Amino acid sequence: MTTALPAARAAALLRRGRLLEICTLSWNIVGIVVLVIAAIAARSVALAGFGLDSLIEIGASTVVLWELSGSGEDRQRRAIRIIAVAFVALALYLTVQSTWSLFTGFHPHHSPLGIAWTAITAAVMFALAGGKARTGRALNNPVLLTEGRVTAIDGLLAVAVLVGLTLNAAIGWWWADPAAGYVLVYYAAKEAWAVFTED
Repeated sequence: MTTALPAARAAALLRRGRLLEICTLSWNIVGIVVLVIAAIAARSVALAGFGLDSLIEIGASTVVLWELSGSGEDRQRRAIRIIAVAFVALALYLTVQSTWSLFTGFHPHHSPLGIAWTAITAAVMFALAGGKARTGRALNNPVLLTEGRVTAIDGLLAVAVLVGLTLNAAIGWWWADPAAGYVLVYYAAKEAWAVFTED
């Protein structure tokens, strides 16, 4: 809610929040194209999972842009629940895909494109998450704060995938690719649980 802030300050913060979400949305739209190419070429579960995470992030950013265009607790509650469901979907997908890959001994190929993209994406997502956290606190907006955590998890996933891809390429640890997905299952499940229990 922005009622305690001067109108000009609240308007500036809302503009900043929208800009952060538009940047996140744009980055992830480009990212899906890059990740589809890289995942198919490398046959990588981690890259495919990261592509799904980018799709979820697009949905979450869209929800926040919708929420920032209006007000009211009911609207905020619905927006936060939608983001929480996205966390659950991500955790379920990564659990199933990572378990299947480890069980079958699936060996992904090396992916220089995937390594480069996840390294850059990690830096971008952490910067955007920091901006959303500061703006969300200043606005006292729980939706922007929650989506900022989604963006931070996107950055963590980028790091986990980067580590898995690098270990596979450098020393042949094929299992590091699907194992990277388990790192994010914990964070996604934790965030979803926090949202549902707070709600």
